[in-house]
Amino acid sequence: MNKFYTQTLFKLETEIDKLEIEADCPIQRIETVINIIIECLSELKKNILKSGFKNTEEEIHFFKHQKPVIVSKLIYYNAIL
Repeated sequence: MNKFYTQTLFKLETEIDKLEIEADCPIQRIETVINIIIECLSELKKNILKSGFKNTEEEIHFFKHQKPVIVSKLIYYNAIL
């Protein structure tokens, strides 16, 4: 799970950075970033439903520390839209 999460987060941050540089229209850029974040959360959910967690500690760590990193980005971009 940690490897998939790390790869997903890296991909998300890379795409956001690329859009920050390339996009001309700020509103369109933010909407695109929001869609990318939602897609990222969907991928994580699919992976969790498919693989599950190894144990309770891994599940707690995911929901307490890892998922909030991505959700906070979604909250931020929704707030500035």
